[in-house]
Amino acid sequence: MELKIDESIIKAYGFTHQNINIQQIGSGHINGTYLLTKLPSNEKFVLQYINTNVFTNPKAIANNIQAVASFLNQQFPTYLFPAPLLTVNGENMATYNGSYWRLSPFVDDTVALDTLSSPKQAYEAAKQFGKLSRLLNGFDSNKLQATIIGFHDLVLRFEQFENALANANTAFKTKAAEEIEAAINYQYILNNYLEIKDVLPDRVMHHDTKISNVLLDQNSYEGVCVIDLDTLMPGKFISDLGDMMRTYLCEFSENETDFSKINIREDYFAAMIEGYLYEMGSILTKKEKEAILFSGKYIIYMQALRFLSDYLNGSVYYPIHYPTQNLDRAKNQLKLLQELVDNEEKLQDIINQSLLKVI
Repeated sequence: MELKIDESIIKAYGFTHQNINIQQIGSGHINGTYLLTKLPSNEKFVLQYINTNVFTNPKAIANNIQAVASFLNQQFPTYLFPAPLLTVNGENMATYNGSYWRLSPFVDDTVALDTLSSPKQAYEAAKQFGKLSRLLNGFDSNKLQATIIGFHDLVLRFEQFENALANANTAFKTKAAEEIEAAINYQYILNNYLEIKDVLPDRVMHHDTKISNVLLDQNSYEGVCVIDLDTLMPGKFISDLGDMMRTYLCEFSENETDFSKINIREDYFAAMIEGYLYEMGSILTKKEKEAILFSGKYIIYMQALRFLSDYLNGSVYYPIHYPTQNLDRAKNQLKLLQELVDNEEKLQDIINQSLLKVI
């Protein structure tokens, strides 16, 4: 999103348009992100606009990040956690006409990938997300606020699907008949979630573990740190690991319409599990370890429900480029879910082998 950055935002951080160069960067669809280069030193920063249509309580985001940063600084001072910088007035955000902005340090010699091209990248990314959760194992997640209410609440998402189905016009329901049937048939995943959710401990989770939210060394692709901390809030481990499964295991995104291409890359799965368990294997409970593969079903099913619900509602949430795109996205995710189910025994064997390394 192209936004004009008012001079007051720049001044809030001690800069002017005369001593700073601004360049829009990033591939995210929610917040606007800009690279600021200070002149003549060439010191770099990342300036980000917080989309209050999605994040209705930006102060909760700022407070969460500040609380976590304080804990990490005290307990793990060498860990790289790129928390936002304070304004010249000591605020953790700058504001202008109801808009909220934050400035973060730029991490040199790193890259944020849009797509994975090797199992090593999956390993390093999963390891970084796991490391953040492990370091925060001693932090009381109750000190954090939910920045998006019900974000990964499968009960809520299924209720939204039922409401969308009840209110959808006949043409939409007819067009999506097979996907509606599949979504209902997979309701056992919701039932499994209800059975285990209260025995899984609350942890500080990232909740958006796609590959572009971790920085890798631009040459070696070794993991450096986790970024995009808007959804850092209390949750279950199945949120982070499940989102990695959803976004790492298939070569193609949810926008792919040749559904024959939606397959699981077992070598990426093995690398992701190994990287995550390298960090988290020693602190996961027995019930959490038993739910590792379920995490993929949980998140993929939830995303399929969200796409299908939005289609039935007339595509009012996810941006589309053609009328049936959200239906196609739902088909895509249902195919990915079926692939996970069909290969469950093989994937569980991979998990068991990785778990043996951390016992």
